[in-house]
Order: sequence, then structure tokens, then C-alpha cells
Amino acid sequence: MALLKEVKENYGKLKLYIDGEWVESQSTEIYESVNPTTGVPIATFPSATEAEVTRAVESAQAALQTWKDVPVRDKARYLFDLRQKFEEHNDRLCRILVQDHGRTIGEARGTLRRCIENIEVACSALLLLTKGDYINELAKGLDQVMYYEPRGVFLIITPNNIPMHAWSSYVPYALASGCPVIVSPSKEDPVCAQAIFEVTQEVKGFPPGLMNLVYGGRNINEQILSHPHVKGVGFIGSTGVGLKLFSQAGGLGKEASINGNGKNHVVLMPDADMNAAINGLLRGSYGMAGQRCLGSDNILIVGDGYEKFRDAFLEASANMKMGYGLNEETELGPLVSQRGRQNVLDFIEKGIKEGAKLILDGRNPKVEGCGNGFFVGPTIFEDVDPDMHIAREESFGPITNLIKVKDLDEALELINTKDDYGHSACIFTKDGRVARKFTKQADVGNIGINVAVPQPYAFFPLGSKNASAQGCAKSRIDSMRLFLDQKTVTDRWV
Repeated sequence: MALLKEVKENYGKLKLYIDGEWVESQSTEIYESVNPTTGVPIATFPSATEAEVTRAVESAQAALQTWKDVPVRDKARYLFDLRQKFEEHNDRLCRILVQDHGRTIGEARGTLRRCIENIEVACSALLLLTKGDYINELAKGLDQVMYYEPRGVFLIITPNNIPMHAWSSYVPYALASGCPVIVSPSKEDPVCAQAIFEVTQEVKGFPPGLMNLVYGGRNINEQILSHPHVKGVGFIGSTGVGLKLFSQAGGLGKEASINGNGKNHVVLMPDADMNAAINGLLRGSYGMAGQRCLGSDNILIVGDGYEKFRDAFLEASANMKMGYGLNEETELGPLVSQRGRQNVLDFIEKGIKEGAKLILDGRNPKVEGCGNGFFVGPTIFEDVDPDMHIAREESFGPITNLIKVKDLDEALELINTKDDYGHSACIFTKDGRVARKFTKQADVGNIGINVAVPQPYAFFPLGSKNASAQGCAKSRIDSMRLFLDQKTVTDRWV
């Protein structure tokens, strides 16, 4: 099958988007964005200057005063228009996501559908969750009203693994709540951020400054969050960075929604449908080249049947087609950056040194036509001790550990005690009693029953726990709690 066409071979020097205008940065600190499949640069972009960051915050603050007075029905219409613009630009955004990030076109199409769903849910949230409460005649002649109000300007930080999905997990809800945003994307895939802002600027009705885009990553995030006009941060990324942001926000008395790492487990019970489990685990283990917080890190095989599952999963994994994601036959793309690839290679070396047995080696795969890409193939370890580093920390690559356990209780103990995270856990079984016990006892925020990727729909929160999340709200619809504040009015007229 022929490759789909790239939107552009090179996107040139990217600009900032401030106060409704594309701005040529005065910064001398310039970075390159590289196509991870080819290793070829496709854009350059600046780290915003201090003055440019200040201008972005001030424009957002000015937009707050305008946007909060826009009637609710008009806000809803503009958000519905935004949804339509994403539909119109769907194919273009998908191809840019493949080119800038490295995922497959099928994964990109799934991502854009999740983005559109988030906008749809934000439209619903605007109409249903911002109404407030009212009690008439609370006491003799006394009424009481509770209003929701936008807190103010927010910093939204998007990671390199889900640059578009993360944007949609916060920004539409911020707009629905009345809050302007400053978006600070990862340095690894800035073209994705530019593409989104090219779409949002087409919506007639959004005031200038409602959404601002500045590059620079950690270099500017602290400055933005420290600004008096900025009321908090929505973040998806590593737990280490998230905890620093959480601490900074807390020290400043600001709100935070922090979504961090996970070390996820999938339990295979003896009665599991083997074919269904393997099909799900191929996606769970290797989807997005393993760069996902919902990935299948540790596969816990209960009782007999270990060898049968291992051999079948090994064969299926080894036969995955790697290549450029714009080829619709490609099943596994590259890591998003050379640094990410090296981190994954180091993780594999760590597992070998710890004594785990490498039964499928994804290092140095031969990928036709992509010799300079950042590829790591499907990688499987067995003889993995649950106390090993590779069993407790997220690899963020296409790596899976196979671990034997004697029963469900041992699996649950491993899930609940061997790492600090609490992101996700899944089980494959035909027994409803087993599934119910697993759901109640696994100390994680996202549970999958006979699915390997327990992705909550947009109108549910991403329910991570423990070291996987901090703050007053989760992402997606739950972020309405991040962006909205409450005001009560008690009045007496008689």
C-alpha cells in the first residue's frame, strides 16, 4: 500500500500565537523538530522570551474579562463550531500527528476521534455543569444561590506522547468554564500544537487571547505558573515533573491537575480467551510504540498455560510490521525522539543486568526505508522478579514483562504493593466473581475487564491514583472542577 502524502515536507520556523495573532519570536534560542520516522528535521521553533510570555499572560487575562460575559448559548455555539472545524481538518491533523510524533495513521485517527469527543463533552459540560444551585425560601424570606465562576487564566502543559489528545483533555473544558489558557507543548512535537491553533483560529467568536501558544517547555512553565494572573495548571507527563509543578502550585496557593506515570498490569486467568487477550495485548503493549500511560507493562499469567501464552504472544509480537505510520499497513512506529529511544534501550539493558531473560529483542530492528528513524521493536522479558526495576518503573517503550503468579491474590498483592503508582490494571477472565473481586481490590484508578487498554470515554475522568495523579481534579470532564470556582449569594427581600 502506498504512503499517504505528508501535509508538508517542512513547516519552516514556527511562530508563537499570542492575543489572536501569529507572532515572530525575538528569541535567539531555537530548536529543531524532527520527523521520528526519518530523523529529518521538519521545523524549527523558538523558546519564548520572558517578555513574550508576559504578553501571552496579559492577553489571556484581558480575554477573561471578555469571555466571561459571553452568553452561555453563544459560548456553546462557538464550541460546536470548534468541533466542526476539527471534523473538517481531521485528515490533515492525523497526517501531521503521524509525521511529527511517529504513531501510525490508525492510531492518529483514533486520537483525533478522542479529541472531537472531548470537545463534544465540553459542550455538554458547559450546558449542564455550570448552572449552579438555588434554594427558594431557605428560611423565612431568605433565598440562597450558588454560582459557578471561572477561576481565571490557566497554564496547560501537553506531553510528547499525546500532544493533541492532551490538549483536548483540558482546553475545551477550560473554554466551557470561561477560562483562557496558555498552552506550553513539549519540545518534541511542536508542529502538532501549531496545527491545532491553526484550526482554533478559524472559529469566529473566540476573543483574542483566549488561547495562547508559547514554546519553551520547562524553561518557561515556571515563569507562567508564577505569574499572579495565572490561577493553576493542567499537566499530563512524567510523575517527576508533575510533582515539581504540584509543589510549585501549592506553594503559590494555586490549583493543579497532575497526571503522571503508571506501571500497569494485565492479569490472565486460566479461563481467559487466549486469542482475545493476545489481540488486546498487542495494542496494549506496543500501541504508540509503548509511549502511553495506559500501556500493558507487566503481564501476570495465573496458573498453568504460561508456555502456551508465551509462545503465541511471542510469535504475534515478532510479526508486527514496523515502518512509517503514513503507510496504512504499518502496525508499529518509532519512538518520538532519539532521547526517548535511548531511554528505552537503557531500560532494556537494565533488565538484562538485573537478570531478566530477553526472549524478544527489539534493539536495532531493520525497518525498510527508515534507517535513521527512532525505532525499537517489540521487546519481551521473562523470568522477571517483581522487585526488579523493570517490573516497577514505566519503560515508555514497546516492552512487556511476563510474570508467573500462582493465583489472583498474588497478582493483586503485586499490583498493590510493588510500585507507588495507581494508574491502570486489567484482567482477562470469563468469571464474573473474579472480575468483581479484581475491580474492588486492585488499588488503581482505571480498570479493564477483558480489555487491555482501559481508556475512559471523555465524559469519565482518567481516574489515576497514588503517585500517578495529584491535584484537585483529573483530566477530561473532571477538569471542570479545576477551572470553576463557586460563589454563594444569600439574599432576603421580605
